[in-house]
Amino acid sequence: MTCIKIKHNPYKIVKYFEEEVAEYTGAPYAVSVDSCTNAIFLCCVYEKVAGKTVYIPAKTYLSVPMSVIHAGGKVKFVDKDWAGIYKLEPFNIYDSAKRLTSSMYIAKSHMCISFHIKKSLSIGKGGMILTDNPEAVDWFKVARYEGRSEKNYVDDDITMLGWNMYMEPSQAVKGIQLLSTIDQRTQKDLDANKQGYPDLSKYKVYQTYDK
Repeated sequence: MTCIKIKHNPYKIVKYFEEEVAEYTGAPYAVSVDSCTNAIFLCCVYEKVAGKTVYIPAKTYLSVPMSVIHAGGKVKFVDKDWAGIYKLEPFNIYDSAKRLTSSMYIAKSHMCISFHIKKSLSIGKGGMILTDNPEAVDWFKVARYEGRSEKNYVDDDITMLGWNMYMEPSQAVKGIQLLSTIDQRTQKDLDANKQGYPDLSKYKVYQTYDK
């Protein structure tokens, strides 16, 4: 059987989408993944939260504490009011699923954004990690892609166990189209958009971990 090589790599459009989001948000780098949940998970793994306590608002989305726990961390819910963004204390990881604004990037952090259908850039599903750490970028790219670098895996030296968390080109195309229509909004414009999440500390599934 003859192996047909495709001249044009469709995943180049994903890289272009990353560059556009980085420019819009003011981040030096942006690494796409398949959801904000997995962006938070990868950041927790990279920052080595395993065995450590991570403080998050009691009123947030279900998958945030799950991501911390799956990464080996311990969850402690705190009574904290927030709008658009909050920090996973004491780590420089931000859940920014509810924010997508011009020049939003916070230096020396990993900011996780969402492209869920209910978010500002609603491509249906997807997420991205904003960062200024080039070493983290290299790790995120390999971790999201089953431990592979950006080449055919039969020619690759797989050195780590990764995950299947990469973004599909079709999502990136939609993201680029929608990003071109977004105004240069700032956080001040969105501060009033506080979300009515339930108190997760009341759920039995988390009570074992909330120590």
